[in-house]
Amino acid sequence: MTGVPQKFTDWFASKGWQIHPHQLDMLARAHDPALLLIAPTGGGKTLAGFLPTLIDLATAPRDGLHTLYISPLKALAADIKRNLTTPVTEMDLPIRVEDRTGDTSAARKKRQRADPPHILLTTPESLALLTSYEDAPRMFKGLRRVVVDEIHALAESKRGDQLMLALARLQRLCPDLRRVGLSATVDDPQAIARLLAKHPDPCEILQADPGPAPDISMLTTPKAPPWAGGNAAYAIPAVLEQIKAHQTTLIFHNTRAQAEIFFHNLWLANEEGLPIGIHHGSLDRQQREKVEAAMVRGDLRAIVCTGSLDLGIDWGDVDLVIQIGAPKNVKRLVQRIGRANHRYNAPSKALLVPANRFEVVECHAALDAVYAGQLDGEPRGRGPRDVLCQHILITACAGPFDADALYGEVITVGAYADLTRAEFDECLTFCATGGYALRAYDQWQRLMQNADGLWHLRDPRAAQKIRMNIGTIQDTDTLKVRLQRSRGGKPLGEIEEGFAATLTPGDTFLIGGQIVRYEGLREMTVEVSRNAAKKPKVATFLGTKFATSTQLSARVVEIFQDTAWPYLPAHTADWLALQRERSQLPAPGRLLIESFAHDGRAQTVVYGFAGRNGQQTLGLLLTKRMEEMGLDPLGFVATDYATLIWGLQPVTDPAPLFDLEALETGLETWLAGNAVMKRTFRASATIAGLIQRNTPSARKTGRQATFSSDILYDTLQKYDPEHLLLDVTREEALRGLVDFGRIREMAERVAGRIDHVTLPRVSPLAAPMLLEMGRVPVKGAAEERLLAEEAERLMNAAGLAQITPPPSDKPKWRVGW
Repeated sequence: MTGVPQKFTDWFASKGWQIHPHQLDMLARAHDPALLLIAPTGGGKTLAGFLPTLIDLATAPRDGLHTLYISPLKALAADIKRNLTTPVTEMDLPIRVEDRTGDTSAARKKRQRADPPHILLTTPESLALLTSYEDAPRMFKGLRRVVVDEIHALAESKRGDQLMLALARLQRLCPDLRRVGLSATVDDPQAIARLLAKHPDPCEILQADPGPAPDISMLTTPKAPPWAGGNAAYAIPAVLEQIKAHQTTLIFHNTRAQAEIFFHNLWLANEEGLPIGIHHGSLDRQQREKVEAAMVRGDLRAIVCTGSLDLGIDWGDVDLVIQIGAPKNVKRLVQRIGRANHRYNAPSKALLVPANRFEVVECHAALDAVYAGQLDGEPRGRGPRDVLCQHILITACAGPFDADALYGEVITVGAYADLTRAEFDECLTFCATGGYALRAYDQWQRLMQNADGLWHLRDPRAAQKIRMNIGTIQDTDTLKVRLQRSRGGKPLGEIEEGFAATLTPGDTFLIGGQIVRYEGLREMTVEVSRNAAKKPKVATFLGTKFATSTQLSARVVEIFQDTAWPYLPAHTADWLALQRERSQLPAPGRLLIESFAHDGRAQTVVYGFAGRNGQQTLGLLLTKRMEEMGLDPLGFVATDYATLIWGLQPVTDPAPLFDLEALETGLETWLAGNAVMKRTFRASATIAGLIQRNTPSARKTGRQATFSSDILYDTLQKYDPEHLLLDVTREEALRGLVDFGRIREMAERVAGRIDHVTLPRVSPLAAPMLLEMGRVPVKGAAEERLLAEEAERLMNAAGLAQITPPPSDKPKWRVGW
């Protein structure tokens, strides 16, 4: 093996391993400025990323930081440290490997800055913090390589934008720095390569042998899935049989609440007492680490989990992955499948368990996409300016800076390549003064310019507050949960503040797979006791409710066009056939709308396939249009594929409802005064540094932070409507929470081609919508009309003359979200 020292070849041989071709290719191209490796899970891509470093340090020992490894997860950094320690120890290499995350002690962090290891494993947030110190040039002096693992996961969020800005800083400090990206699931390699490279320099892409196709299918169950619901309780016996038949099984869920429910039901049915654990982000860190350690030892037969275990922790004994519920995203499914048989050239085995009939179709569409090798993904768009504002403040913490040089550095980041100087200066002005409406307040006077033209912190003491608030992850308002004791009992995890507010002493809920009883709130901590109840109240944990991707939705609609469905279970094929007989199925390039009466109300279902956020927003906008047209809507409910609206008047001509310009106008009106904008503003203002959740004295509670952000939002709306953060807030709301882009894409796709079907009764495809949770009431003319009719009925029953109610000063249309 050319370029591989004998000590390394002997070590590989002692393990019975052969170095893979892509690992040799990475070694041969170690001096490329930027290189993206796409290799299957279990293909040794992490070792491929580190091999040039290990050989370089083994053949030419040196002091100081040589390689920086960036991981999106703290657990992944700890796992890599464990895996790297083995070859370093067994080959007796003169290499020091350490990790640095939020869990690292303050004393160790201080020592690492003074005496950095050869290889430092860290996260984007910890790296950003390191670049904020005055001694950053000394610490990073001599840095040769940066390895970004699971780069696809970072590319989809603001964490990736912050990381690339930090890498631009490192590149200025170390001009010869080499960048390496590693991933197993990349839908658009060129886009990831552009993200990784220093713009406009190219980044080479190295594709490893993808290995054998995964062994993936839908789980066959004696009992058919229900028409609606998301817990897959019907499949518990079949899942237990699969656990018994395999060594170790990972059971993935899309939300933490679903994971808790499933784990609880699984445990009740686990009559043989198989060792089964649960792992998700709301559990206490010690509990998560306990489960991870048990997995490493091979003590667990199964673990119910969420996205907390999506990424590349190396558990080679996992021989089966089960995905409960439709995966919503093909790329995420492939990532999860790769957790099974974490070995090179060994097929991953996975089973999909749809939670309801519609998800049977969605799971089949996902299977088709996996076997076709077609991953899905959405373009990220331009670099967010709230992240740029935070980066400017981080730069100021490290010492005086030149604005021209910083602008030149920022536009080497692909996401910010088209950032104009005027946009950069607007961000700089915001960081310096807070903007026009806030510049009179001392607390936002943070930067000033010296006579030499350099910018610096107005008060050096501000650096501590800025560093305490570095990061782009926005945690919701959560409260710690502990077992009740006089001095605070065992920590169990966290629940959302909003959920805690609904609890009264005696209520029970699930956390960590156990039922606990709410005893009270003490010093912002939820105190609980153990409880043996069998029907708990389930905590609504924070956890992304994934929206079905555009590409997967399109595949579902394509399946609808088949004349028969021999590849689907009979119950689902019969359901679709009945839909075609009673109504019709959605078709590509067309919009299906069904109208029917049910429960004394006119019902309208719009099959837009725009994702949950998009369909939710569509419900808001359509009910507003219906209110304007006198159709008296009463409420709506949305799923990933449809929106159901009920009201007093039937829709006879839906075309006027879908005027895109009118929908956009309605959106602007709704956004201007809605709480969703304040929520988005709070997140962007926190990232940009306008609001500080963490201070040297204490952390603000969620209520305090919300109060501060609401006042700021109202102030800026009134006195400075063109403020940078209001503009950023609107961009973020449109892109994320309301997902209007999906609605626009839907409107352009159908181009007015509407199939409106009036039915005598509910259709098979609409029936699950009537059972869907999360109904949103609309308070407007319809409600007033019903109240007036009820008042008249009661008065007539009492023998009183009709009394005309006074005119109402209520708004004609109001909806809560």
